[in-house]
Amino acid sequence: MEWNIVVGMACTVAGAVVSYLAFSRNKTKDYQQEGQQNGVILTEIGYIKSSVDSINRKLDEQDERNLEFMTRLTAVESSAKQAHHRIDGLEGRK
Repeated sequence: MEWNIVVGMACTVAGAVVSYLAFSRNKTKDYQQEGQQNGVILTEIGYIKSSVDSINRKLDEQDERNLEFMTRLTAVESSAKQAHHRIDGLEGRK
C-alpha cells in the first residue's frame, strides 16, 4: 500500500513539473510572438512617421513657392495698375 502512495505522489509531482515546463515553454513563445508583432508595429509606425515628415517638407516647400508667387503677383498687379494709369493719361491727352 505504501508503494502505491509513493508512485501516486511521484506521478503527481511529475505531472506538475511537466505542466510547469509546458506553461513556461508556451509563455516564451507568446513573448516571442508579441515581440515580433511589436517589432512589425514599430516598423510600420516608423514608416508612417517618415512619410508624414516627407509630406510636411513638401508642404513647407509649397508654402515657400506660394509666398514667392504672391509676392510676384503683387508686383505685377502694382505694375499693371501703374500702366493703366499711364495709358489712361495718354488717352486723355488725345
